[in-house]
Amino acid sequence: MIVVIRNGNIFNPTTGTVIGERTIVIDRGQIAEVTDEGYRGPADIEIDAGGGFVMPGLVDAHVHHTFPTMNFDRLMRMSSVEVAIGMSQSARATVHRGFTSVRDTGGAISGLVAAISSGMTQGPRIARAGRVLSQTGGHGDYRPGPVPAPMCGCQIHSDVHGNSHIVDGPDACRKAARSELREGSDFLKIMTSGGVSSPSDPFDTTQYTDDEVRAVTIETDHRHTYTTSHAYVPEAISLAIENGVRCIEHGNMLDAPTAERMATLGVVLVPTLVTYKAMDEIGAEVGLPSTNLQKNAGVFEAGLRSVEIARAAGVELGLGTDLLGEAQGRQNQELAIRNEIEPAADVLRSIYDTNVRLCGLEGQVGRVEPGYAADLIISDADPIQNLAKLADPAVISTVIKAGDIVRSTLVS
Repeated sequence: MIVVIRNGNIFNPTTGTVIGERTIVIDRGQIAEVTDEGYRGPADIEIDAGGGFVMPGLVDAHVHHTFPTMNFDRLMRMSSVEVAIGMSQSARATVHRGFTSVRDTGGAISGLVAAISSGMTQGPRIARAGRVLSQTGGHGDYRPGPVPAPMCGCQIHSDVHGNSHIVDGPDACRKAARSELREGSDFLKIMTSGGVSSPSDPFDTTQYTDDEVRAVTIETDHRHTYTTSHAYVPEAISLAIENGVRCIEHGNMLDAPTAERMATLGVVLVPTLVTYKAMDEIGAEVGLPSTNLQKNAGVFEAGLRSVEIARAAGVELGLGTDLLGEAQGRQNQELAIRNEIEPAADVLRSIYDTNVRLCGLEGQVGRVEPGYAADLIISDADPIQNLAKLADPAVISTVIKAGDIVRSTLVS
């Protein structure tokens, strides 16, 4: 199918500028031509962008499909069918908001990836970590109530909905890492600190040891991929990056010396600011436990400071959202939050350069150029002059993924 978009002002992520009106020709899911001389060839569908702005589809480097609710008590009682339906709804809503590629940072979602690929449900391209690796009592240990102690260090325990492997000791960590890579994970994620959403660990704890972390990063090095780590406090960040972790998720308590070390080692930071704001604003009404609400206090403000610290040290920044369940509709708001503390060009670089690389999609998405996948959005928001306007998905008139029109008000 040939789709032609006319009269669209194209945003060029390479230069960080809007290059003016062009005609885009899409053929069999790829961008075939971008021209300012018009196009007179055949077209199955024509879209008049009317001077709107054409951008590559948005990319989110930190999402979770396996959390259809922030009410964790309810989540633990959900059937696998309910969770699967929630995952499908989440994926469909994500791509409808203009995010055509995402990085799922924890959960057994191979079935969702297959369903999107086969057309059973709409959804973005997904780079996935698979089940995260957590120590007993760590950030990925969502098991309710008392649990029996493991009989040996080689055991792997998985939570009920396949969000995590609970593993202790280098041998179990290595075994879990190899298992997830075998199952098709594009990268791996470990937990080296406490967090807001977990039930049994204080927020400021450091989790795992040098040997356990290194057992995982050796495996991802061998597979020519990488390990990322959930980490908030400097001690947990340092534990991760000094043992081969190449990306840090969140990093809200980052300090200047740790940021400088991250920059030296070339470690990427993926802030996820909107999730803390969302938990504070709607967490109580949707059933987020009071313990988690207490842990969330002040984390948003700390995250704003951590971005400034990271920027000052020269740390490369991605962009993520980490929204769970009922909060996922706020995904686009991360762009406005980041634009409050960073120039629009830098935020867009995080989306179209860093996030694309973290997803392993370099040369495939993130550009409006011939040979790239036709993952595009059209909006009336100039991304350089008014990026914050994209916080409202309603300003996006058209979403196209792989040449297929996901939704559009410009096509009758």
